[in-house]
Amino acid sequence: MKVIIIGAGFTGTQLAKRLISERNDVVLIDKDEETVRHASNRLDCMVMQASGNNLAVLEEAGIEKADFLVALTESDELNMITCSLVDSVYPNVVKIARVRNSDYYNESSTPQKSRKKHRPPYGINFMVHPDIEAAEAIVHAIKWDGVSESIDFKGSDYQIVSALVRQNSKFDGLALQDIKDVTKRQYLVVYIEGDNLAYIPKGSAVLHAGDRIGVLCKTEDTEELFSLCGEAKRQLNKIAILGAGRVGLWVASRLLHKKRKSFFAKVFSIPQELRKEYAIIEKDEALAKNAAMLFPEASIFKADITDEGFVEQERLDTYDLLIATTNNYELNIVTAAYLKSIGNLKTVGLVTNSQYARIANNVGVDVAIPTKDVVIDAIMSHLRGRFVTRIHTLFEGEIEIAEVTVSQDSFFNGKVLKDTHVEGVFLVLLRKKQGEDKYSIPRGDTRIELNDSIVVLYDKDKHTGFGFGERQ
Repeated sequence: MKVIIIGAGFTGTQLAKRLISERNDVVLIDKDEETVRHASNRLDCMVMQASGNNLAVLEEAGIEKADFLVALTESDELNMITCSLVDSVYPNVVKIARVRNSDYYNESSTPQKSRKKHRPPYGINFMVHPDIEAAEAIVHAIKWDGVSESIDFKGSDYQIVSALVRQNSKFDGLALQDIKDVTKRQYLVVYIEGDNLAYIPKGSAVLHAGDRIGVLCKTEDTEELFSLCGEAKRQLNKIAILGAGRVGLWVASRLLHKKRKSFFAKVFSIPQELRKEYAIIEKDEALAKNAAMLFPEASIFKADITDEGFVEQERLDTYDLLIATTNNYELNIVTAAYLKSIGNLKTVGLVTNSQYARIANNVGVDVAIPTKDVVIDAIMSHLRGRFVTRIHTLFEGEIEIAEVTVSQDSFFNGKVLKDTHVEGVFLVLLRKKQGEDKYSIPRGDTRIELNDSIVVLYDKDKHTGFGFGERQ
């Protein structure tokens, strides 16, 4: 597969790195000399110093033979113009653009029937909104009135939940194959992270306090899971959102929309959502005023979170949850760590990438959302081909989870799971037969058939190159 990437910033470079590791033909283009030099020293691919919106440059890069064009410059307009230019001459190239301005998404929301005979809006096949991707990851992390990283699967009652095994946990010292002895619920530990090492475990693996585990379970069983891990239950009634920028407002919208919906659904009762208190903290006056207009039911503070007097006056240490969404990722980490040190609250914070996420976790941040990695996952989901619905990566890409439709030439087509199993390399977590509504956990004697939907977790360094089917 040939991919041309415009923009050699962190996201472009990391995307190129992943694609190169999979033996794809990658060309990276950026007009900044220093950026190009840095990328050239790190990547085994062609790196060009040039303007990506120049058709002659793109043709020199091989656009006529490219499968994908990914536009990742800092300018929405430049990304869109580049895709439109390529679409006018090479319409068969699949074009993906990072676009932050929500106003540009209006046309793409036009009903499919009214534009099915036309080219995609702006010539872009897939637009990736980084702020919405990050905000959705935050909302997923706090959806159970608890705080944990989680991965959902469309059409499924199951999720993969990240949980920390604590000193008082019933899992401490327990082998995975013996989990059934302490609970009647179905929990499948799909990865273990400990001592900076993440791996897909065998049934004989023993859990220890301090391990962070990924567990496949039903939504209704998550409360018991946290209890088994030694996590004390706590209602999140007072929630503070730091930052009223695009991510902060999107998170507030999702949370307070849920609150309003609960009110109309239960007119004659007081649901838990209505007992929650929300505060939004923003030091920029214009952004604070905008937040006050959008969310009159929330307390809006025009204040600097680094002001110790403000923290004490508003008793932020008494809150149950802080969500740090500013563009200053270091501030998010420091603020979350500081408030945890003086209070008993849970914290979620935006960080740059997965490396910073590990640092944030080490200083006490409960959930760190790596914005760049979230965007790369969204892009990779489109690059993997029409049979791959979504890609989720963990631990800087060491482990991947793919949501897949089984094609004719898929590795899994027609095979019984026990005949494909390679311990410690990959796991088929869920399977949904064609025509069925929901996923279930497959057994060893389950046969995977054409057009089944499956969820596969695999170690990228160990897997032997099994395929999911032809690319788009």
